[in-house]
Amino acid sequence: MNVDVLLGLQWGDEGKGKIVDYLADRYDIVARFQGGPNAGHTLHFDGKKFVLHTIPSGIFREGIINLIGNGVVIYPITLKDELNKISEAGVDYSRNLLVARKAHLITPTHRMLDAASELAKGKDKIGSTLRGIGPTYMDRTGRNGLRVGDLSLPDFEGKYEQLKQKHLSLLSALPKIDFDLETEEKAWFESLEALRAITPVDGEYFINKSIRNGKRILAEGAQGSMLDVDYGTYPFVTSSNTVTAGVCTGLGVAPKHIGEVIGITKAYCTRVGSGPFPSELNDEVGERLRAEGGEFGATTGRPRRCGWIDLPQLKYTIMLNGVTQLVMTKIDVLDHFEEIQAAVAYEIDGEVTDEVPYDLAMPGLNPIWKSYEGWNTSLEGIKIFGDLPKNVKDYVNELERELNVPITMVSNGPDRTQLVERATLGGISEKILHH
Repeated sequence: MNVDVLLGLQWGDEGKGKIVDYLADRYDIVARFQGGPNAGHTLHFDGKKFVLHTIPSGIFREGIINLIGNGVVIYPITLKDELNKISEAGVDYSRNLLVARKAHLITPTHRMLDAASELAKGKDKIGSTLRGIGPTYMDRTGRNGLRVGDLSLPDFEGKYEQLKQKHLSLLSALPKIDFDLETEEKAWFESLEALRAITPVDGEYFINKSIRNGKRILAEGAQGSMLDVDYGTYPFVTSSNTVTAGVCTGLGVAPKHIGEVIGITKAYCTRVGSGPFPSELNDEVGERLRAEGGEFGATTGRPRRCGWIDLPQLKYTIMLNGVTQLVMTKIDVLDHFEEIQAAVAYEIDGEVTDEVPYDLAMPGLNPIWKSYEGWNTSLEGIKIFGDLPKNVKDYVNELERELNVPITMVSNGPDRTQLVERATLGGISEKILHH
């Protein structure tokens, strides 16, 4: 068996959590492979809404194992809160949630460093979620981080104190921030008991034994491909590899075991925080997209920047990830737009290209637009692709031709049941369909 991968192709917030939740019962294991509590995967079902930051989005499906992989960074306080909420929803996570021993821990002073460093940048701030993600990954590469496996060591508190003192020394050179370290530290140590209650595993051995035993595995990514630390809009990126290659390092999987790569894209585009965004609309249309789509961060609550879909950007992330099929979400947000547009190329100093340049923020870069006629009707309740309005099908089919990857599912609402599969068109993987 191979490991199928599901990840975002834009700047995050593409609706990955919903699609993982929808597909999860076709798998035996769902594994998060990178990121931390800066993720906000939103699930809607049975009239309820859940936002997951650390726990894989298959947690609400019975009989499915969910693994927090070694590429994930964990803030125990946030995790404890998530565990309480899913327990209140009737989920017995003691039976289906595992955590890799090599996953790193975010400490209170990591969060302090994040906030102080962002404040020090002034107008050059990168739009950090201030969750301590960056400093934690820095300590990981600096080889002095704390890991889940360290919780069982007799000198864990000594290791914690040593890292804390390093952080306090660094903080002395940064602007002062309002942060109650004593109170947060107390809550942090209390929350470790919830983390200790999750079954720890050697994630790399667990996944590879599962592959050998024929288990069906779905790797779940966080953030989006344009936030990848190497290939995103650097420096306005996250601190991990959000592309398919991150599955190999985040779970300990050899490249030969990667199977289907399911890329998620909105029918338009959004971004949270600072950084270049060529198709952004700073006008009433952008405001309308934000209002119609409820575009406010699931983790931060910040209003998302909105714009039309960007095809050169999507071609770039499809290439990087080796995408084999696409899922388009939030097409229902466009239900009442008279005209829909897509950026089909960039003009840079008089030259036209469909390639993403080294610096997307470079002066003189302008999108070239193509217009599509809207459909001006609700898509609610539609289950079969052939029943969608002609203009919807034309829009999806045109994007599919442009991107040269089959669009196998279209989401027409927030609930887990509001998805249109295009199985009859031969696009979606037979393996995924019939698990």
